[in-house]
Amino acid sequence: MCRWLAYSGSPVLIEDLLYKPAHSLVDQSLHARLSGDTTNGDGFGLGWYGTGDGPGVYHCIEPAWNERNLRDLAAHTMSPLVFAHVRASTGTPVQETNCHPFRYGDWLWMHNGSIRSFAQVKRPLVVAVDPSLYPFIEGSTDSETLFYLALSFGLEEDPPTAVARAIGFVEAVGAAHGVANPMQGTIATTNGDQMWVFRYSSEHDSVSLFFSTKVETLRALYPGNPLFETVDPATRLVVSEPLGDLPGAWQAVPESSYGIVGGGEDSLHPFTPVSPETSVYAVR
Repeated sequence: MCRWLAYSGSPVLIEDLLYKPAHSLVDQSLHARLSGDTTNGDGFGLGWYGTGDGPGVYHCIEPAWNERNLRDLAAHTMSPLVFAHVRASTGTPVQETNCHPFRYGDWLWMHNGSIRSFAQVKRPLVVAVDPSLYPFIEGSTDSETLFYLALSFGLEEDPPTAVARAIGFVEAVGAAHGVANPMQGTIATTNGDQMWVFRYSSEHDSVSLFFSTKVETLRALYPGNPLFETVDPATRLVVSEPLGDLPGAWQAVPESSYGIVGGGEDSLHPFTPVSPETSVYAVR
């Protein structure tokens, strides 16, 4: 499985997220602790919001630990909202168009996990993508297909409901094709103002996901720590696995739940997929 991080808060030098923590995302690309795959070397991706319109993205098929351009980019780029992902392929090719995060308009999306037996169910899933969105699918991953299903189900208007409908559709298609427990994973998506994160699997045994403790609590736990003194109280990190071993700094995202960060909101909610109801998205 892959590893990812999502950051929202005070503008940060991307290098501080990717390289400086004791168990940084780049370290996780070689030495993941909470994943079935210790090494995540099938490419990486970076997405961030800056001064231009919409998000910037950088993808590369080289391992994150061995890509000098990433280090240089990270050392000279600041952003208040960053997505980063190191990939362990679940079967699709190692190519730039298969690297996360995926982008559509103002939106970014990344996923750790899989749609099981994707080759078997790919056709009905792709057919359900809105025809106006289909031409924007560039790669061949289950993760990108899931993104465009969520967009088709209204991601830009209501992200939690759209993701619930997309995953519900995946489960319905899986059931129709005899695929047990078709959905596994964690998801992060953002429009640049807020970000939404999800932890869900059909068997209710999802891959790991953690969020950082509130800054006010960390200041009380670690008085005098310059990092906690300088960041905005609304700053949050959501990660596949903790970036260090600081006691009290990380909380597990509950199974079958989603969180909202940014825009004045910081909350966790139960997550339940929504089964398809209309013949427009008939399961075939």
